[in-house]
Amino acid sequence: MKKRFGIFSAVVIAAALTLTGCSSSDSATTESAASCAKADLATVTAGKLTIATGEPAYYPWVIDDKPESGEGFEGAVAYAVAAQLGFSNDEVEWVRTTFDSAVTPGEKNFDFNLQQFSITDERKTAVDFSSPYYTAPQAIVSFKGSKIDGKTSLAELKDAKLGAAVGTTSLDAIENQIGIKPQVFNDNAAGVSALKNKQIDGLVVDLPTAFYLSGVEVPNGLIVGQLPSTGSGDQFGLLLTKGSALTSCVSGAVDAITSDGTLATITDKWLATDAGAPVLKP
Repeated sequence: MKKRFGIFSAVVIAAALTLTGCSSSDSATTESAASCAKADLATVTAGKLTIATGEPAYYPWVIDDKPESGEGFEGAVAYAVAAQLGFSNDEVEWVRTTFDSAVTPGEKNFDFNLQQFSITDERKTAVDFSSPYYTAPQAIVSFKGSKIDGKTSLAELKDAKLGAAVGTTSLDAIENQIGIKPQVFNDNAAGVSALKNKQIDGLVVDLPTAFYLSGVEVPNGLIVGQLPSTGSGDQFGLLLTKGSALTSCVSGAVDAITSDGTLATITDKWLATDAGAPVLKP
């Protein structure tokens, strides 16, 4: 998340050649339309790549609300994708949108938008998504001085009181990955309340929620660590206008940075090492 793949699309024309009346100019038009060469990309502004994020954009996704710095997970991902598409940093322009306006149908003032949009079937009826650039793992939220503060492995959590909301993958993770019986809550809010009252040692949620809870909801909150990824969980995608001509090229760029290891490096830096959310050992 290593061999790097180019993102120029291969155009399949074999079938077309079997059709009568297919001229060389027709084939050239088809090839041009499918090209991911920078000059052929139908961006909002010619020669520029317009990327959107939230207002404001939060840590660790964007540092100091300055996406143009490339600092933070999504800031770094945005520029990595831009580079794969052939755009230099100074050819990237940023705009801001609300989350809700981005996921509604209609033309957009950006080429793609990233602000932790989960890919869902319902949203796909209104907008396009790229290949996923992030799959959210589970994480444990606690507080300074708790019984599990400073623990670095799953083995050290066998005697901990951990809770999660009913019907969630977080609940399954406590049972299947840590191997203990969880405290079950009706929702995350009830779990946070129990954590604040020190009725449990930690609350298991997905990592994006863990960043919010530890930074905003839980006094002296911290993330004990991430559970090792199982490959399941909410997946985030770059959001584009429904039917955008850029969708396949942007997906190709995401696939390329996934394949060559760039995405893994970005993820480790901004969502583990620098974010204070290390992956727990077995």
